[in-house]
Amino acid sequence: MATASCVIEIPACADQVWQLMGGFNSLPDWLAFIASSEPSEGGRVRHLQTTDGAVIVERLQTFDNVARTYSYTIEQSPFPVSAYLATVQVEALTETSAKVTWSGVFTPAAGTTEAAVEKLFTGVYGDGLAALRANYPA
Repeated sequence: MATASCVIEIPACADQVWQLMGGFNSLPDWLAFIASSEPSEGGRVRHLQTTDGAVIVERLQTFDNVARTYSYTIEQSPFPVSAYLATVQVEALTETSAKVTWSGVFTPAAGTTEAAVEKLFTGVYGDGLAALRANYPA
């Protein structure tokens, strides 16, 4: 099983960061690569459209507003993986800074190496967190 994880510090309180990114359907609010997110099944499934036209369908598995975390699986995507489970979490470092972690575990598809998919998702998570960080100028 392959894994990827990225962590970033944001110069804002954890509740403020969670307010922007904590909604399962809020990716377009902070991640420019996601052009739209349409919820279904009472908000437990999101249908994402990327700026390059790809479709990704993700299902919310766990959500904890108090702990500022949620986990989700991918049901459909152009990514060469299966058994994908990712988690995002926002933690308070101080009253004015937060740590955001985005991590995942997944199985590479046939013909793809663990190293290749780990590099892919490390890039996805890193670029995503950099985009989130851009919402909070120091």
